[in-house]
Amino acid sequence: MSTQSTIARGDLRAYEESLRLAAPELVERLRELLGAKLVAYLGSVQETRAVRQWADADDQRTPSTDVLNRLRMAYRIAALLRSKDAAPVVQAWFQGMNPRLDDVAPARLLREGDLEQVGPNVLAAARAFAAAG
Repeated sequence: MSTQSTIARGDLRAYEESLRLAAPELVERLRELLGAKLVAYLGSVQETRAVRQWADADDQRTPSTDVLNRLRMAYRIAALLRSKDAAPVVQAWFQGMNPRLDDVAPARLLREGDLEQVGPNVLAAARAFAAAG
């Protein structure tokens, strides 16, 4: 079985999970993969308490639609990378300057950029990284 087909299946599975997960479970899984601080950064909140509240299904606090879409994309990418590497590698990938993204950190692009524009580029960089590993 080729690496490309393995990555394609992992990518499809991550995509489907990112859509099917309810917001609290999505945030919880993303927090497990990336850590609360990085999820807070991606969600444009100042403290990890907001992330904990988003993950608590009983809490009334939920991320906005825009933030939730960014978190779904981040989860899709993190789950794809996690299928090939350990969580610390995935975290480092999100935070490091990426030469495939003009030396900008993927997390920064996902947080600050227009998701329709930056999302495909970050996803392509993640696929390339997973294929190289």
